[in-house]
Amino acid sequence: MAEAQLPIFWDPNTAVGRENLNLDTIAGAKFYPFRLRPGEDSSCLNIYEPRSPRVLGARRDFLEMGRFSFSESIQESINPWLLLEGASADGAIPAIGDANSITYVLHRKVGDVLEVGGARLRLVAALEDSIFQSELIISKDNFVRAFPGEQGFRYFLIDGPAALEGPLEEALSDYGFDATATPERLAAFHRVENTYLSTFQALGGLGLLLGTLGLAAVLLRNVVERRRELALLRAVGYRPEHLRTIVIAENAFLLVAGTVIGAVCALVAIAPAFTEHGGHLPNPSLALLLLAVPLAGMAASLAAVRAVSRAPLLETLRAE
Repeated sequence: MAEAQLPIFWDPNTAVGRENLNLDTIAGAKFYPFRLRPGEDSSCLNIYEPRSPRVLGARRDFLEMGRFSFSESIQESINPWLLLEGASADGAIPAIGDANSITYVLHRKVGDVLEVGGARLRLVAALEDSIFQSELIISKDNFVRAFPGEQGFRYFLIDGPAALEGPLEEALSDYGFDATATPERLAAFHRVENTYLSTFQALGGLGLLLGTLGLAAVLLRNVVERRRELALLRAVGYRPEHLRTIVIAENAFLLVAGTVIGAVCALVAIAPAFTEHGGHLPNPSLALLLLAVPLAGMAASLAAVRAVSRAPLLETLRAE
């Protein structure tokens, strides 16, 4: 993908265009030019809510290419050109955006209308994890009618090897041509998303730590409140190891049952996102997490039983 600071009026896919753009020595590249209305970045790289997002005008050959992955809002078999041609009865122009940008940055949903540069754009579909997270896409014909002052092409998708990035920037340096490999662009978006996920994971870990400490406190208090009962059992012949077995067995049942129920509920909650994105579970860390909670509870129970078993027997029985 590439963007030019100055508009380019020649078609780089034709022999005449390549000659005028100094691209004669570059072969194996197919250009998909877009008209561009500059505006605010509508991707996760922008920490503010954009009021006037960038808009691209796509030609029909690109829209009919068929390399689109739509979210669940529409069927993937629909031709994007059919979605974007014409206008609705209220004069709104059909537009496509990235699903993440629409939801989390623009705070909109499919069907909503945005005011951009005096034009009304209606979101008719959402792309899934695309490189167009910074822009909204409309058809070139609608773009020309809505933004007649934006001439030429300033945004390009280039189908070709990554080695063309340097030669293209050098050949089109007069236009301020800046090319970036699409995997690098997607990686930049994913780094920001992963940072948010890591932050929430850290907060979740803190909550788990506090919850585990609270669990230990509850189990400890439960054993302490039963110290008279445990003292009576010792008086009738139960040994300290018997008491430890009784208390640990009770708490082990509660801890294992609670962990299993919580894990099943969590798996049910993440199942839709997991199947949709084709991810994988962090098995080692997840297994350690599920193991740490019961072990912490068992350790607290054992410590409480030891403390109670060492208490003076006569004083405890007198209280009973």
